[in-house]
Amino acid sequence: MSRTIALGLLASLLLTSCSVYRAFVPKKDYDTEPPTLPADLGSPAVMVFTKTNAFRHEEAIPAGVALIEEIAARRGWSVFHTENGASFEPELLARFDAVVWHVTSGDVLTEGQKAAFQGWLEEGHGWVGTHAAGDGSHTWDWYRKNLIGVDYGQHPMGPQFQEARVHVEDRDHPGTAKWPETFLHTEEWYSFTESPRAKGFRVLATVDESTYSPRIDWLWLDEDLSMGDDHPIVWTTCVGKGRAFYSALGHQAVAYQTQHLKDLIEGAIAWALGQEGPACP
Repeated sequence: MSRTIALGLLASLLLTSCSVYRAFVPKKDYDTEPPTLPADLGSPAVMVFTKTNAFRHEEAIPAGVALIEEIAARRGWSVFHTENGASFEPELLARFDAVVWHVTSGDVLTEGQKAAFQGWLEEGHGWVGTHAAGDGSHTWDWYRKNLIGVDYGQHPMGPQFQEARVHVEDRDHPGTAKWPETFLHTEEWYSFTESPRAKGFRVLATVDESTYSPRIDWLWLDEDLSMGDDHPIVWTTCVGKGRAFYSALGHQAVAYQTQHLKDLIEGAIAWALGQEGPACP
């Protein structure tokens, strides 16, 4: 092996190791100085929050933000993208109608910010979470119980990304209204410890485990991640008067170029804003 190739491999390993290290050793980085909101922030307003105190999806973050901004421009929504947890101070939150936690990871809010977010959502606002927003890095009990509903298990390795068949079981929701009954999608498929259906969440779509290998078969690791016939990947719930929508899709940037993700995210935010679909009591 040449010295150039060896150095290249070492650099690649170090970059990968940094991301993996952050996944297992989360940061404790909190924000207390609120950002200045744009003077032209209109209504309805959507906050896109991408702070990461655990694994950071470097490619998915800009890809997803760009998609949301494109959708918002077409729909007449105002968008504010931030990684500042102090955006969840009460006076700033009051300016927004919905918040998207786009591949947000780790413990990202102070106790006061958590309380403000909980109250804001329960009063009748909307939340959308993508992919890492439902992974195992979130230690806030209220968040995990009320927004995700179940605990994260793991994702496959060997291979990590696989094509599988998605089954849409509920198209009476803006998030999945434009989806066909089934389609193929390549993803890092999250497994969970149980189905959120058992907790009363409304499941919109599942993945067919017979069409991919739900296991970790990598290095010395060998673990079965199967959930069986009920493996949800998109679901919703009401939190007080608020609306919560979660999708486990979207690890890779290329996913945000698919029509499936475009339709999902547009419908999810429209519902979170209260513009389309069923209301929450």
